[in-house]
Amino acid sequence: MQDHQVRTVNVFPGGAGGGNPAPIVLEADGMGAEAMREVARQAGHESGFVLAPDPASGAQFRMRYFVPLHEMEMCGHATVGALWLLRRAGRWTTPSTLVETASGLVHGYVRNLDTANEYVEISQPEGKLQVIDDPARIAEIAEVLRVSRDALLPLPILNAVTSRVKTLVGIRSVEALDALQPDFPRIEALCAAIGSTGLYPFAVESAGRRVFHARQFPKSSGYPEDAATRIAAAALLFGLKEYKLVPHDAEVVTIHQGRSIGKPSEIWVRFNFDTEGQPGGCLLGGRVADAAH
Repeated sequence: MQDHQVRTVNVFPGGAGGGNPAPIVLEADGMGAEAMREVARQAGHESGFVLAPDPASGAQFRMRYFVPLHEMEMCGHATVGALWLLRRAGRWTTPSTLVETASGLVHGYVRNLDTANEYVEISQPEGKLQVIDDPARIAEIAEVLRVSRDALLPLPILNAVTSRVKTLVGIRSVEALDALQPDFPRIEALCAAIGSTGLYPFAVESAGRRVFHARQFPKSSGYPEDAATRIAAAALLFGLKEYKLVPHDAEVVTIHQGRSIGKPSEIWVRFNFDTEGQPGGCLLGGRVADAAH
């Protein structure tokens, strides 16, 4: 009989009480989709499930992901959390691994191997960007965020995607970002209209030090705001490149999220380059802590 024990980790903690909780089942073979969704429903968080891979995939692990309302093709922080637990369970002992997901194969890497600063990074594909230039839509986005047009940075609003589309909205200050009180009942319809799975307003703390802040208001996940959204941070990285706020190199960009809901989080993202120095999407990672600590 399989052990379907749920372990919860906090992924990308950036301070006391921070990080995005991720319930993880390391031995999920034999669990049906409804049982997995029930784990997410009871926890109220995006949850990850580790299964045996399809032998033809070449992967070492297969993962499925659920929010309280539905299954997702990919969940970055649950992947990072699951890989961290697999390391501690002795099931992942090499410097890299390959994970089969519904959105494709994901590479996982251990950085600072076997040190106190060890952390996990995962790969994401090249970002794609689309400008939202309809004045009526821009006005609606500002209305739903409950800000004036003057509160927005003079930058295009972008639909950005590596795994799922997130809408990048520049806000003039970190203080204004923290003060946002969106019209939550309107978010789902707005996101459906603009082809997005969530609004991701952001602000610049220091472009020189590559430090940014963001908040994630999802379209329909069963909760109003995320503490840390890895796929949105990855999408933001490509937006920051388009905005010319960060150069296209391999240095880490830090994204702070979750402060406004008392769960300070810190996500590290950077552009990925292959052995010939050609760009290959991006990498993202950060710290993980057992939720009991």
